[in-house]
Amino acid sequence: MTNLLVLGGTTEGTRLGRALAEAGVNGTISMAGRVASPAAQALPLRVGGFGGAEGLARYIAENRITHVIDATHPFAARMSGNAVAACAQTGVPLIALTRAPWQAEEGDRWTHVPDIARAGRALAGPRRRVMLAVGRMHLMDFAEQPQHHYLLRLVDPPEALPLPDCTVVVDRGPFALDGDIALMQQHGIELVVSKNSGGAGAYAKIEAARRLGLPVLMIDRPQMPPRHETHEIAQVMEWLAHAGTDLGV
Repeated sequence: MTNLLVLGGTTEGTRLGRALAEAGVNGTISMAGRVASPAAQALPLRVGGFGGAEGLARYIAENRITHVIDATHPFAARMSGNAVAACAQTGVPLIALTRAPWQAEEGDRWTHVPDIARAGRALAGPRRRVMLAVGRMHLMDFAEQPQHHYLLRLVDPPEALPLPDCTVVVDRGPFALDGDIALMQQHGIELVVSKNSGGAGAYAKIEAARRLGLPVLMIDRPQMPPRHETHEIAQVMEWLAHAGTDLGV
């Protein structure tokens, strides 16, 4: 009997869960628990870590998981690496559902940096008004640049922040272009710092920066180990149909 484990926490993972539930596939969606109120899921939800690759392999074996789908964020490199290692150890097939990265278009003013730590160092210099779109977990990487005023958009209200001069907007995507243009104008933003997350839900800030002629400090994605990967839910369903699941019967 098919028993999927979906490593979720993204919009794509939530949509995949709905597609799987509608197809009558058994499975569990697992999230790290970094958001206080996760979006409702169509499959049973598990919250919390596994304890590295060994812990994930143990969970797969103990719960008789037949297939793993990695639908985590493109920057969740540790979790994705653990999934590759655990599936190799247990012999369970793995596919990754991820977003295609954004590509610069005419009018974009991107400066690329290879990781978040170097994005923080790249902000050395005079005070600017910065929209910092990197998520709550990475704010400490910018604490050494306290001279800037930071605009932060977070899913949950923060308990404490490492940045002394900032404005927090509590909101959950997807976001609209007109709203992001208005937000940047309201706060006098001079620079946008963003991870290259891909997808449509967070793209509005990139298009808004283009429309306003603002520079973007673009953080490139981390390298992932070799794995079977797709950007489409339909291709995940096709993979399942040919990977010894109930869908293939």
